[in-house]
Amino acid sequence: MQPIFVLVHSPSVGPSTWHPVAEHLTAAGYRVRVPSLLHIGAGEPPFWPRVAGAVRDDLRQVPAGSPVVLAAHSNAGLFLPAIRAGLDHPVMSSVFVDAALPARAGSTPVATPDLLEFLRPMAVDGRLPRWTDWWDEADVAPMFSDPAMRRTVVEEQPRLPLSYYEQHIPVPEGWDDHPCSYLLFGPPYDELAGQAGERGWRVAHLPGAHLHQIVDPAGTARHLVELTATGVR
Repeated sequence: MQPIFVLVHSPSVGPSTWHPVAEHLTAAGYRVRVPSLLHIGAGEPPFWPRVAGAVRDDLRQVPAGSPVVLAAHSNAGLFLPAIRAGLDHPVMSSVFVDAALPARAGSTPVATPDLLEFLRPMAVDGRLPRWTDWWDEADVAPMFSDPAMRRTVVEEQPRLPLSYYEQHIPVPEGWDDHPCSYLLFGPPYDELAGQAGERGWRVAHLPGAHLHQIVDPAGTARHLVELTATGVR
């Protein structure tokens, strides 16, 4: 049975970062879901159950026996173990796309101490600016090739609470007992791609900036299909 691609966006941005890839996969004959995580920063921590619940709820209209491929971008990679544990659907493969890696077991901090030190002075009444507002224009501009897409992505971003980045996400033991792979765009995620290779995962490289899936959605879709096809054991 052909799997359904479930494209999970980073909670720091929004589902529009996956929509162009979803269009290419759909045109190629694949079924695709892009759950929205825009609401998960509401309320008090913990936030990770809302992420897992949002993906589970989005898939309720899909028959439970249908296999899925989980593809997570950036910060969403940390949630894949919790997402998989909460699904009624068999996960055929997981692809980490320029993404953070969860621990093998135990728990994973969402942010490093250095990142938290960087973020805390930005918080106003416990909320952070939008993700693209953290950086200088020289860092943001290369991630976008289309002004209209940039407006869509920027305007969609939530202002997450600082406590979102202070959370630790539980990691069920054995979550990676299925084929996993890594699609690297570029630094600083090259180090994480190396760690994925050390775990025995397949690693592919599609050179670009961190939001390269909106710049080259066709290439990203092609790599997702290839990594899924070759990653099945």
